[in-house]
Amino acid sequence: MPILPSLTEMEHAYRRSDPSYDGVFFLGVRTTGVFCRPTCGARKPLPKNVVYFATPREALFAGYRPCKRCQPMAALGRPPAWVETLLAEVEKDPTRRMMDADIRLLGIDPTRARRFFRKNHGMTFQAYCRSRRLGKALEKIRNGERIDDVALGYGYDSHSGFREAFSRKFGAPPGKARSTKHITVAWIESPLGPLIAGATDTSLVLLEFTERRMLDAQFAALRRHFRQPIVPGENPILRQVKDQLAGYFAGTLKKFSVPLEFPGSKFQEHVWQALLRIPYGKTVSYEELARKINAPRAQRAVGHTNGLNRIGIIIPCHRVINKNGELGGYGGGLWRKQALLELERGERKYTLDGTTA
Repeated sequence: MPILPSLTEMEHAYRRSDPSYDGVFFLGVRTTGVFCRPTCGARKPLPKNVVYFATPREALFAGYRPCKRCQPMAALGRPPAWVETLLAEVEKDPTRRMMDADIRLLGIDPTRARRFFRKNHGMTFQAYCRSRRLGKALEKIRNGERIDDVALGYGYDSHSGFREAFSRKFGAPPGKARSTKHITVAWIESPLGPLIAGATDTSLVLLEFTERRMLDAQFAALRRHFRQPIVPGENPILRQVKDQLAGYFAGTLKKFSVPLEFPGSKFQEHVWQALLRIPYGKTVSYEELARKINAPRAQRAVGHTNGLNRIGIIIPCHRVINKNGELGGYGGGLWRKQALLELERGERKYTLDGTTA
């Protein structure tokens, strides 16, 4: 997984249109829904409207589409003409499912497309198409559209097909999901990129950055532990989370009070409870954390469990670092871990509109 430069370094590089950072990071523009290279010649947006990504894949899965001007999906310079044709075809209708036969109609070998995208973007062309469909679905969720409308974002040709897939994935048909006990999920904007939050009627059960690779596994864990469907929407717990996150990023809130629920194995729950006891602005090593739960030889298991934390930021797994002082790992990206620690040390804060102070 690529490691991003510091947030300040990326901000300066983008403002300077520094070509040495092309390919090092990409930036999404909240107001337009596109993502660009640092050297994009388009008008610079306000800092509060910019979010940074390590790879095009992260930007795509966060719901952003490639900029037509700077073409961030190109490996170096402009992509080959046949790749431009493919990308243009996808952007005509990102919800469309392009089959090998459709690709051949464009005069392109599907195997060639698959190899090019895997080599240059770390995913096949079909995976790219799926990411664009997911991006459209996330966009619909973010904008509060009805569940049946979200079907179109996933590229289903009929509501009946979507309802069948919904039932398989979420455990209940969409018509019944809202009327029974369920986990409500919502999109939350943050200065460090969009988050997906999930809550029951009584507690927060999920808070993850949207492009995190483990997001599907986290949804599967929620369905296994709670045996409830997962439905887009809003509820009082999610509104409380949004308010408290705004205070946290502004530097005015140092202790969250939203009720949490994080079922797991006995060992996992011990680790996550220990994380909650790490004070704001402090860090501990994986070794220290293992000692705190009376499992001094379980450092590796502690690290693994740290990575399985489903409630980022609030259960502060970002406060665990290597014993030599290096950051260690972080599912949301090391640049975010660094930014969160800088925020808690008082080295940076964000106004309520997301700008850096």
